[in-house]
Amino acid sequence: MQVKSVFDKEFEKYGKVIKADVPDLLKRLGETPLPENVVYVASSPELEECKEFSVIEDSIFGGMPIQIGYCNGNNTTLNAVEYHRNSEINIPLTGAVLLVGMQQDVEADFTYDTAKMEAFEAPAGCVVELYATTLHYAPCNLKEEGFRVAIILPRGTNTEAPALHGDTAEDRLMTARNKWLIAHEESGLGAEGAFVGLKGENLKL
Repeated sequence: MQVKSVFDKEFEKYGKVIKADVPDLLKRLGETPLPENVVYVASSPELEECKEFSVIEDSIFGGMPIQIGYCNGNNTTLNAVEYHRNSEINIPLTGAVLLVGMQQDVEADFTYDTAKMEAFEAPAGCVVELYATTLHYAPCNLKEEGFRVAIILPRGTNTEAPALHGDTAEDRLMTARNKWLIAHEESGLGAEGAFVGLKGENLKL
């Protein structure tokens, strides 16, 4: 699978690189665990105490309450895609590969062809915005030692799913608050109640 750069024009439909320096956040990110598999923490008090917190909250999220967490570990496989109702900020400590697609390509029955996904390298310290319409999931390894990526979202995202009172077709995709997910059958997520709708290869780098 060809890996392009988040600085390439092809990335512009998925997101953008924000010119910002976050040295204290990166220092704190370097102190978070790096497990053999993948761990996701939605809100890390240690990261949220970084000097850049207010700048990120006010300038990038327009004053909306945010959470700063992390996704760390080792991963080379797609397994699923998710989306939110808002942008997500990814900041890798030493670099990572982001597998992304477009929500507009999801079919009416909520299936999605993985052949439409693309891979982009995000270098160390790069502040990457993924638009709300960008399908994504866990980052992938850029280096053998794995990845540490700060994940910034509106506060409450990826926490316990709300109680659903309607009958909206999209409800079947919701696995957490502000999180809609489509899994690949090889991921095993279907056994946990996730909607299985990814068609084609479970992409690997």
